[in-house]
Amino acid sequence: MLLAADQIVVPEASGPAPGWLQISGEWIVAVGLGSPPGRPDEQLTGLVAPGFVDVHAHGGGGASFITENPDEARQVVATHGRYGTTTMVASLVTGATTEVKRQLACLAGLVDSGELAGIHLEGPWLAPEYKGAHSRELLCDPDPAQIAELLAAGGGAVRMVTIAPERAQSLAAIEFLRSQQVVVALGHTNADAATCRAAIAAGATGATHLFNAMAPLHHRAPGPVLALWQDPRVYLELIVDPSHLDVELVAFVVSTQPDRVVFISDAMAAAGAGDGDYQLGSVPVQVRQSVARVAGSETIAGSTLTLDRAVRQAVAAGVPLMQALKAATQTPSDYLGLTDVGRLAPQHRADLVVLDAALSVTRVMQRGVWL
Repeated sequence: MLLAADQIVVPEASGPAPGWLQISGEWIVAVGLGSPPGRPDEQLTGLVAPGFVDVHAHGGGGASFITENPDEARQVVATHGRYGTTTMVASLVTGATTEVKRQLACLAGLVDSGELAGIHLEGPWLAPEYKGAHSRELLCDPDPAQIAELLAAGGGAVRMVTIAPERAQSLAAIEFLRSQQVVVALGHTNADAATCRAAIAAGATGATHLFNAMAPLHHRAPGPVLALWQDPRVYLELIVDPSHLDVELVAFVVSTQPDRVVFISDAMAAAGAGDGDYQLGSVPVQVRQSVARVAGSETIAGSTLTLDRAVRQAVAAGVPLMQALKAATQTPSDYLGLTDVGRLAPQHRADLVVLDAALSVTRVMQRGVWL
C-alpha cells in the first residue's frame, strides 16, 4: 500500500510537509517527503501523524482496565482507538493482592496478543497524604515478596510501576524492578527533593502525572516536583486538561523540557462515555461536566481525557504542533522502551492518525488496517 499525504510528520523533519508512506501488512517499510515513488493507492487529506501512545490510562467507553473480563478491556482500547490512540498501557489501581493478581492475569493475555503494550501498577506503594483515588487501607510499603508475586502474576506483562520513594524499602524495590526491566515512576508522593534524587539514582525514570498527587513546589521546600523536573533522566507525565493542570503551566513545562514531556490521559471509564456514576477499582467516582471526582469529595479521580484532545489543548495554549505531537507519540514510546511504535519510520508498526485543520481525528490506521 502506497499512501500519499498532504502533510506528514516524520522524525527527521522540522515540521509537517507533503510526503508518503509505503506499507506492507502491519509495517511501514519506507517513508519519504515530497512526491511518492509511484502512483499512490490513496491520497490522504490532512495531517498524517503517528498513532497516539497512551502509557497511563485506566478506562474509557464506560469500561475499565480494572477488570477480570478481557472484553471489557478491549472496549477501553476500542474507545481510545476512535480518538487516535493506537498503543495503550493498562493502568491498575491499588487493590487487594488477590484481586490485582486476577486482573494482571486477565490483561497479560492482551499484552501477549499485542492488544496492549503492557500493564502499569499504580499502587499500592503510595503515600497516604497523596493517595488520590486509591484506597488508603490497602496502601503499603513495597515488600519484595509481594512485588515478585505481582510480577509473576503478570507473566512479564508489567511494564511500569509507580512508587512513593519515601516508603520503607523503596530504594531496594526500585533497584529490583529495574533489574526486571520494569520502568519505575515516582508519584503519589510526599517525598522531599533529596529522597526523590536518591530514588532517581536508584533507577526511577518517570514522574507519574507531574504536579498532581504529589507535594507541591514550594519556595522553601521544593519537594518532588523540582527534583523530577530538573533531572534529564526523568520523563515527565502531564495530564493536559484544565481540571488537572493550567494549560499555561503545560506550555511552560514543554518549553523547558520538550524532549521529556509525555502526554497521558489518566482516563477512567467516563472517557468517551459522558457524565455519570462510575467505579475506579473499589472507589466510587462521580463525573460531572466531564470532571471525575471521588464521590462526595473534591478529590480528582482520573480524567475523561483522550490524547487527541490533549494535543489540541496543548497547541491552543501555545505548544508548537510538532512538540505536542511528539509528546503524544514518540516520547511516550521512548519512555517505556516501545521500539516499534510512536514514529512514522521503517520497521515501525503502520499506526497512524489523520488530523484535519482543527486537529480533530478524521481517520485512524492500526497495524496497517483502517479502523
